Amino acid sequence: MRNAYIKSVGAFAPSRVVPNSYFNEILGEDVDTWLRENLTIRERRWCSENESTADLCVEAAKAALSRAALEAAEIDLIIIATDTPEFISPSTASVVQHRLGAKNAGTFDLNTACAGFVTAVDVASKFIIADENYTNVLVVGAYAMSKYLDLHDKKTVTLFADGAGAVVMSAENSSGSKGYVTSKLMTEGEYNGWMGIYGGGTKNPLTPEQVQNKDHLLKFVKKFPKELNPEKWSGIIREMTERKGLSTTQIAHFIFTQININSIRATLDILGEPWEKAPAIMDRYGYTGSACIPMALNDLYEKGKLEDDQLIVMMGSGGGLAYAGAIFRWKSK
Repeated sequence: MRNAYIKSVGAFAPSRVVPNSYFNEILGEDVDTWLRENLTIRERRWCSENESTADLCVEAAKAALSRAALEAAEIDLIIIATDTPEFISPSTASVVQHRLGAKNAGTFDLNTACAGFVTAVDVASKFIIADENYTNVLVVGAYAMSKYLDLHDKKTVTLFADGAGAVVMSAENSSGSKGYVTSKLMTEGEYNGWMGIYGGGTKNPLTPEQVQNKDHLLKFVKKFPKELNPEKWSGIIREMTERKGLSTTQIAHFIFTQININSIRATLDILGEPWEKAPAIMDRYGYTGSACIPMALNDLYEKGKLEDDQLIVMMGSGGGLAYAGAIFRWKSK
């Protein structure tokens, strides 16, 4: 009856606050009004010049470890979900392991873009369930996309931001039903060329010409249909709940990728659920990619809204297009 549950949660955002007015000045037009009225975004956090993804991971991890009352040496595995890694190689997870002093932990990075955190939680759950050698797994979703932004590209620079969220996942050996319930991963790879960072890999090794053309920066190549996420998110959620004989009315919190408040609300409308069930943090933090779901989970925790036995859906999506959904029954006792 071994299962995996979320033992603790933590988050971290850089101290540098970037308000919408900053982009009014750079772009020479009023983007503040549109961002507030259409996406609810007022400000976001960006790394300082000397701050990077590993720095964000370490701080979020420390918060989660403290709340779990665990020492770093008690962690068996560290999974970092990011598409803005510290280096191309070696893994960001190895850097974090060393800085934390998690001397007994194996490590790897996982990249499914902004679906990364939920994918990593799914992977961690199955490590714990399948192998008794894994009792405590640290999962961190981290994003430092400000390092890859073109300051004059209105489509990207106003949305993307930096942050990290972490969970400690642990083994539950009782016969109770708390913890991991089910999950679903899917990808529509035909969209792989629509949004991403396309310079710097083996296909397009970084050259001075590429830097001049800004191929090493984030680009929206094609506009995604606005109905795409609501249709896919609602479909995956329905599949997961039906698989386990659940109704969406039983879900206490729906935690979505925080890129567009309208997509979140449209999904809840399709499911027939009230908007209040979906926490939103994009007003304060902008879009933090693979960090946004654990950061929203942390927000719920800090506001005292996570209650024992509640059902929680985490639904992420990101470039690729990759989708990852998971259902957990919250354990706080």
